[in-house]
Amino acid sequence: MAVIRLTKEFSFEAAHALEGYDGKCRHIHGHSYRLAVTVIGTPRKGDDDPKAGMTLDFGVLKSIVSSEIVERLDHTLIVRRGAGDNTLLDRRFGNIVEVDYRPTCENMLADFAGRLAVRMPEGVRLHSMRLHETATSYAEWYAEDQ
Repeated sequence: MAVIRLTKEFSFEAAHALEGYDGKCRHIHGHSYRLAVTVIGTPRKGDDDPKAGMTLDFGVLKSIVSSEIVERLDHTLIVRRGAGDNTLLDRRFGNIVEVDYRPTCENMLADFAGRLAVRMPEGVRLHSMRLHETATSYAEWYAEDQ
């Protein structure tokens, strides 16, 4: 049977700061992120299988990506752990997510790949992702490159 790639797109709003960066992005600023997640596999078979003909139910993919990424990051401030004391910001505004890396588009994709790859059902693999930071700027991750 044919190998099929499925893609679902997501969006979330988040701010970040690139501590130590030598440009404007060292300051807190926000983005309307757009994330495209592509998985690969073969459609299921079986007359008794309600998911026959599907590589992966889009609803299942939505649930996985929403819980691992969108719900975790939407309307947050993303900062590198240990980059400073965030107590005042957290007390005043909340929703601060600390990560173990500088929260660049590239590093976020690598983090997302690790979170999503382990959640894929049997017979389905994470194939690629594209994360738009702006309408014209994005980074891509491909499993084959890893």
